[in-house]
Amino acid sequence: MGNGALLCAVRTAEELSIVCEAGSVPEGIVHDGPYRALKLDGPISLSAVGVLSSLLGPIAEAGISVFVVSTFDTDYVLVPAADQIRTTQTLAARGHTLL
Repeated sequence: MGNGALLCAVRTAEELSIVCEAGSVPEGIVHDGPYRALKLDGPISLSAVGVLSSLLGPIAEAGISVFVVSTFDTDYVLVPAADQIRTTQTLAARGHTLL
């Protein structure tokens, strides 16, 4: 894993999902991607309402799929790498500031 790279593991009774850099996926493991992660400027209070909705609505209207990872302090919206530019253009057009 690269320094500061996103790494997330979630286990349920049905599956184990791991989000990591593509180069860290072992050969033979079912995976999808590549994706680009958009990090929301946090920390975001757990009581905040509508933060993801304000982003995901416009992205969905543009026909772009997402995968969301949330942490205690913030959220990451992962979009297909091929849709990264279209995603950032869509969000900028809706008034979101992108750093």
